[in-house]
Amino acid sequence: MSQFTPGAPQFYLTAPSPCPYLPGRYERKVFTQLAGERASELNDILTQGGFRRSQSIAYRPACEGCRACVSVRICVDDFQHTRSQRRIAKRNADLVGEERAPHSDAEQYALFRDYLTVRHDGGGMADMSVLDYGMMVEDTSVDTHIIAYRRRGPDTAVSGFGEGPLVGCALTDELGDGLSMVYSFFDPETTDRSLGTYMILDHIERARSRGLPFVYLGYWVKGSPKMDYKSRFQPQEHLLAGGWCRVDEKGNPLSTL
Repeated sequence: MSQFTPGAPQFYLTAPSPCPYLPGRYERKVFTQLAGERASELNDILTQGGFRRSQSIAYRPACEGCRACVSVRICVDDFQHTRSQRRIAKRNADLVGEERAPHSDAEQYALFRDYLTVRHDGGGMADMSVLDYGMMVEDTSVDTHIIAYRRRGPDTAVSGFGEGPLVGCALTDELGDGLSMVYSFFDPETTDRSLGTYMILDHIERARSRGLPFVYLGYWVKGSPKMDYKSRFQPQEHLLAGGWCRVDEKGNPLSTL
C-alpha cells in the first residue's frame, strides 16, 4: 500500500442513527472529504483500509461495541464461476456495458427510481430527487465512471455501444488494485436475468482484462439477508483485525495474507 504524506485529511464522526442492517442497534460513521489533486490516491488508500465512497466523501462504520460491517473484495485471478453464475452470464450474453464518464441523465434517473420503488421502498435513498441523483454520480474528484447496460445491436462489435432501453447501471471507481462498485441498480422487472449478479460478474471480467486483482463490493454483515449475495462470489477476502484475509462462504477465515 502506498503512503500518503503531508496534508493528511481531517476525519469526523457522525451522530448515532438507527442501523439499517441490525434491528435495535445504532450506527456511527467516521468520514473525510475526497478533494483536490490527490483525491484518487486517497480514495485508493482508504478503500484498501475499509472505507467506501459516497460523492466526495469517504466513510466507514465506527459503531461502539460492534464490528458487524466487514469490507469485502473478490479475488479476481482465482475466481471460478459456479454453475448458477455460468447460467446467468450466458443468459445475459446479449447485453453490453458501455463505459462512460460520470454524467447523469433522465433515463438513468427513471431506472434508478423504478429500482428504489420496487427493491428499497422506504430506504435511506427513497426520497432522492433528480438533483440528488446527479450529485451522487457527478460530485467526485476520483477516477470513476458509469457503466450503462443495454442489449447488443448489429453494430456493437464495432461501436461498443448497445441499443434499446437501459436495463442496468453501475457507478464504479477504478483503483490501483481493483474496481470498486460504488452503487448499482437495474430494471426490477427483469427478475429472470439476475442483473445484480450479472453486473458483478461483468466487473470481475473488466478487472481481469485490466490486470486488477480485486473487485470491491462494500460491506457484508453476517446474518443480514440484504448482504447474503456477496458471499456467493468466491474466493474473496474480508478486512479483519489483522488485515485482509481469505474466507469461506460463511465468512470464516481460511488464511491470513
